[in-house]
This record gives sequence, structure tokens and C-alpha cells, in this order.
Amino acid sequence: MKKPEITVIVPTRNEAKNIGTFLASLPPWVPLIVVDASTDQTSQIIHRQRPRHTQILRSGCTIPEARQLGAEAARTEWLVFTDADVVFPPDYFARIALHLDQDCVYGSKLSRDRFVRYYRWFSYGQQISHRLGIPAATGSNLAIRRKALLDVGGFDPQLICNEDSELAWRLKRAGFRVRFVSDTPVYATDHRRLERGLVKKTLHSLIRCLMLYSDLAPSRWRRGDWGYWSEPQQEEEGGSGG
Repeated sequence: MKKPEITVIVPTRNEAKNIGTFLASLPPWVPLIVVDASTDQTSQIIHRQRPRHTQILRSGCTIPEARQLGAEAARTEWLVFTDADVVFPPDYFARIALHLDQDCVYGSKLSRDRFVRYYRWFSYGQQISHRLGIPAATGSNLAIRRKALLDVGGFDPQLICNEDSELAWRLKRAGFRVRFVSDTPVYATDHRRLERGLVKKTLHSLIRCLMLYSDLAPSRWRRGDWGYWSEPQQEEEGGSGG
């Protein structure tokens, strides 16, 4: 099979404990763009472990802005947006290549160790939402045709989180083809937000996404994270979304 023209884009902030495992799961031929806001050893680990086919952009911007910077720097037809606290299964890129007749393809984030049932049920919720006509994309596992992304204006820089789902909604409303695929999961290696409470994480996602989708959230609410990032997390671990 011909290798798809794909660039992987990941925002990082103090992901030294996760980035090595992430890099080890990424095939060496896949171009990688990292938009890094770290104060730890994240960028040094990347330089050491993956010196080829890797570009590091230093920026202290938000996650949506980082994803957009990576998209604008990429030169391939397809972009895969993900986070540093996941790993790709060995057949991920072969499987995603089977669905590139679309404009946007998104899959699940699952787990092989903790909170396995929660991640599985969250994936079922994605499937149900998609069947109801509302894409439920996650920035941990989101592939978009670069031209389609730029045509709709890219990621909303006002949003601190849920920028992934919001972009998928705009793509669909603009007439682009958006598909959920269940056979291309990625796997979480860091469960920091679930450790703060499963109910809190679930209600945050449901309520915020409902208000954003219905355009009921005032502008000042769009710019806030509604407690998605705790202060200790920002200072000590920060970085990945999803």
C-alpha cells in the first residue's frame, strides 16, 4: 500500500514523562510537527529520540493556536491531530489510509490499562452522536484534509478546549465529508483528567459542547475553560488536550 501523505501535529507542554512512549509508537516515515510550550525536557527528548522527519516550533500559545500553527507549517495533503499522552497502534496509519476519501476522519481514544470501561462507553457516545448528525471529534484522534481545514478558517483561537468538536461541526456545516471510524483508535497513557472525577469530566464535555453547538455560549464563556485545566496541572503537566 502506498504511504499516505500525512503529517502528525501535536501540541506539548511539559510532557517529558509521556513524549517518549508517544514517539516510539509513531512510524519513522511519518512527518511530525510539535508545537512546544514546555519548560521541562520535552523538546530535548524529541531531538534525541526522533531527529529525522520532525519539526519543533516553540510557542507559548493555547492548544487551538498550536494546532493551527502546526497545520499552517505542514505541507502534506492530510493532517493528523493528536496529543502527547496517547500511542498509536501499529496498524493505525494503514487503517486511516482506507478512509481518506473523506475530508475529516475521527476515531476513538481508548485505554489498555485504567478506566478502560469509561473510554469504551465514551466511544459509544461518539458513535451515537455521529449517527444523530453531530460529529463528536476528539483532538487526540482527528485527521483532516489540510485544504478543508483552511477553507473553514481553521481552529477557533478563542476556544481553550473543545476546539476539536467545534471544528468538525463547521466542516460538516460547510458541506465537507466527516466520518467517524471505530477501527482506528489511539490509546491513552495518561488519565490525569479522569483522575479528577469521571462525572466532572463527562458533564464538562456534554454541557460545554451542547452550548457551543447550539451557539448559546457567550463570547466570554467561549474563552474560558470552565475548570478543564486545574492550576496544578497547568504548572506541572500542562500540554495535551482531548
